[in-house]
Amino acid sequence: MSTPPKIRYISECFIKPQYALEESKRPFYLSPWDLTMLSVHYIQKGLLYNKPPSADAQEDFIKSLLDKLKQSLSVALVHFYPLSGRLVTQINENPPSSLVFVDCSNSPGAKFIYAALDMTISDILSPIDVPSIVQSFFDHDRAVNHDGHTRPLLTVQVTELKDGIFIGCSMNHSIVDGTSYWHFFNAWSEIFQAQGNNISLTRPPIHKRWFPDGGPILNLPFKHQDEFISRFEAPKLRERMFHFSSESIAKLKAKANAESNTNKISSFQSLSALVWRCITRARHLPHDQITHCRLAINNRARMEPHLSNDYFGNSISAGAAGTTAGELLEHNHGWAAWKLHELVANHTDKVVRGWLDNWLKSPFVYQLDRLFDRYSVMMGSSPRFNKYGNEFGLGKAVALRSGYANKFDGKVSSYPGKEGGSIDLEMCLPPDSMSALESDEEFMDAVSLSHQLH
Repeated sequence: MSTPPKIRYISECFIKPQYALEESKRPFYLSPWDLTMLSVHYIQKGLLYNKPPSADAQEDFIKSLLDKLKQSLSVALVHFYPLSGRLVTQINENPPSSLVFVDCSNSPGAKFIYAALDMTISDILSPIDVPSIVQSFFDHDRAVNHDGHTRPLLTVQVTELKDGIFIGCSMNHSIVDGTSYWHFFNAWSEIFQAQGNNISLTRPPIHKRWFPDGGPILNLPFKHQDEFISRFEAPKLRERMFHFSSESIAKLKAKANAESNTNKISSFQSLSALVWRCITRARHLPHDQITHCRLAINNRARMEPHLSNDYFGNSISAGAAGTTAGELLEHNHGWAAWKLHELVANHTDKVVRGWLDNWLKSPFVYQLDRLFDRYSVMMGSSPRFNKYGNEFGLGKAVALRSGYANKFDGKVSSYPGKEGGSIDLEMCLPPDSMSALESDEEFMDAVSLSHQLH
């Protein structure tokens, strides 16, 4: 049996902002939402592109692409300067506490890696399960955000395949949430396409930190990182992409609303309810086992006054709807979807500020092994993010993939599909649960054939 190809790391360098803004010379303080993320993994997402047909004939194709990516990244880092910094901690003796912030002026910058792999786009996209080699398309494997004291807060890795290019970003989750992650990616693409012309960004990031009353200096009540940092190792998981067409999602939404005698349940709430019920059935949980469906909720538009969608940092909550496995499966799809609708509808400014008030009284840092359990489902990322709009002279991406980070039993990441209104779900389950899901009629009836390849 031939050994599978291994990734070859060809070069790496550091990219600094093209020039330093005055504001980047000051400490960049972290909000409560940022600080809670110090023990979870970096965000690792990337886009897979076809190589242009003329690439093999061009001797300097890859060199030219890398040069343009580095140049545009250097300009992007002027605007998104916190990503070029490093974390710094000041220890206070009395009372024992830590002040963690970003120093943007004493850092080598963001990291840029060029690697190659003797595989094709089809080798990556054709297998039923996402191949494990995809994890090596990203830097910071298994790193937690606190490692940003010694590691870059952003690494871009460009992996050249035989017929494709994968551009993957690993970004520190204490600096960004999904909204800010894709804001950066979109801006970088915009700068790349401007090809060195002076550019004023369509959506400049807002770096003015949002703090509850009394900020911006927030200390964690710990003197040593071992008191709040833990390393999470995922169990053996299968990872699969499932595609849902706009027609399939419309049917799910209509069904959920009809069964709940309402018109308020959204497409995403109805899809999440399907996933929650079908995964719960696939797990064969005891009737009285408590199970939750958790949704990553963007707080920006829920606050009064609203935070801009261009606010750069974390502003998310993981809301949860819960019931017993028996009750979830005895009721219909609409019942579960309505629970998720209520969760989202009730996530108000008061709820967000209540969480912040509690955090300020008793600060904590999320631990992945305690935050999620193997009886629940976590819906992460969002199909609303502009992911396929990122172009780097290679046309539209053919697929989106992610790394090892923040994956566990029941983690589901939602991405926009390539066709308008469709959604791709990246689902992580142990092998036996995934096999049961694959033979679940209700679930597979809703899954559409993917049009991912080329």
